[in-house]
Amino acid sequence: MKKLKWKLLLIFVLLFMILPPSKSLHSQTGMFNMSYIFFGSPSGYFSQVEKTKGSLNVVAPNYFDVTETGNLDVTWTLDTSFINQMHQQGIKVVPFLANHWNRTAGINGLNRREALAKEVAAAVEKYNLDGVNVDIEGVGRDYRDEHTDFIRLLRQYIPSHKEISVATAANPNGWATGWHGFYDYNSLGKYADYLMIMAYDESWEGTDSPVGPVSSIQFFEKSIQYAINQGVPKDKIVVGLPFYGRLWKTDGPTSLGKTIAGMGLSSTRVEQLIKTFNGNVQFDEIRKSAKVTFTIPVGREYYIGNTTLTPGQYVLWYDNEQAIKAKLRMPSKYGIKGTGSWALSHETAQTWDYYSLWLNSIYFSDVAANYWAEESINVVSEKGWMTGVSNTKFAPTKTLTRAEGASIIVRALGHANDTPSSYTFTDTKWHWARKDIEVARELGYVNGKSKTSFDPDAKLTREELATLLYNVFKYTIDESSEVTFTDINQNMWSYQAIVALNQKGYITGYPNGEFRPKNSSLRAEMASLINRMANEFESAR
Repeated sequence: MKKLKWKLLLIFVLLFMILPPSKSLHSQTGMFNMSYIFFGSPSGYFSQVEKTKGSLNVVAPNYFDVTETGNLDVTWTLDTSFINQMHQQGIKVVPFLANHWNRTAGINGLNRREALAKEVAAAVEKYNLDGVNVDIEGVGRDYRDEHTDFIRLLRQYIPSHKEISVATAANPNGWATGWHGFYDYNSLGKYADYLMIMAYDESWEGTDSPVGPVSSIQFFEKSIQYAINQGVPKDKIVVGLPFYGRLWKTDGPTSLGKTIAGMGLSSTRVEQLIKTFNGNVQFDEIRKSAKVTFTIPVGREYYIGNTTLTPGQYVLWYDNEQAIKAKLRMPSKYGIKGTGSWALSHETAQTWDYYSLWLNSIYFSDVAANYWAEESINVVSEKGWMTGVSNTKFAPTKTLTRAEGASIIVRALGHANDTPSSYTFTDTKWHWARKDIEVARELGYVNGKSKTSFDPDAKLTREELATLLYNVFKYTIDESSEVTFTDINQNMWSYQAIVALNQKGYITGYPNGEFRPKNSSLRAEMASLINRMANEFESAR
């Protein structure tokens, strides 16, 4: 009997070691997250998902198309081994059914919607899929009711434990006509498990497109608000992020005669363009989107697919890390189900380092939920005034450097996109904060340790920090008030700054009455301080 028990135990242990876990970490807890798979070959799909580091609950590959006659076409990309691999990892496979903006296909599919719904249901069952995501676009307001009825039929024919989701046009302005009017949010919400709002293409490809963000934070947030206002339950709202940017050539067509107006390109390609042509990246603090300008010099070319970028002036807009993080705060703010994205393989590799953390309101892995400065760190990070030392770490107890102090003040005061008229300090030539340091110098916020030396990586002392803030706000001292710090006197070069900041209530001393001016400042302390002074910074911008 004992031998049998030991054999059973051994079998159990071996199975536990061999079999993969039923669910990934992020699919077990936290907010919902899905992404579409469209680009690349099926042999690379597993690799695309693996790079997300367990961040996905659902993947939506393009396995289903609506033909021009309105029939279902199971595409060549369907791979049963991939479906099995996803299931072993606890990830659902919910293919999207697309007409790819073919209006005739969309109309014919809806006209034979009952037969099409049965075809889809049969394919879902045959290939052991977990439901369907309906992505019919470009049809128009006249087929609004037919579209809703198609979703009703899918819910009728597909088992209730499998999901029905609908990709819907973002509608931040409440348009009732055109392709936006095709989606009856309220009625769709009654039959679908969730609506995946395509909160992107605020600008689009075409000469009639505005030059601007793919998805500003205003466009993104108002798209969520519209769904809520239409009566869609919050737990049925998923908002989609773009993993791509759009490019314009601003000085006319290419030398080959092609007009570049809102051309889409993956975020990975954006990063390559920036590096190749030394692009000037500016972050639009209002719209929370990144703008890049660059020049392709004479004699150079760059290839994107079948398009040749020839010499000239270019501008592109895309969501960088700061923009994505701003969007990832919205699901928690509105209490909705979660996020989606278009599309895998277009995101930068670093995206998945922070995506699930920020989606679930854990902004830095080294800042605990009950940490004394957690709220301040989150606020100043969201504002873009302070950044982490990496995608996932803030390093709250790390000593603040002189370079960091200058850079934080420059960003908080809205001068992040400024360019200094000259460069004075020789010891910052290759430093990451060189531009910010020189901007801060020209604005009168910082001084060097000599005319040519700034010493950027030296610790920022408490008296230097007080002086930095005093140089910005020029607070006056109430001479009638008693100076409470025992280690401060009027002969000190930092005396006025320390006293002024203390009288305003922004800086304090230690319990024994000392200020300790030579002590270093910590990153968490800086976050707390500038958060207390947030109104001052906002007014000074």
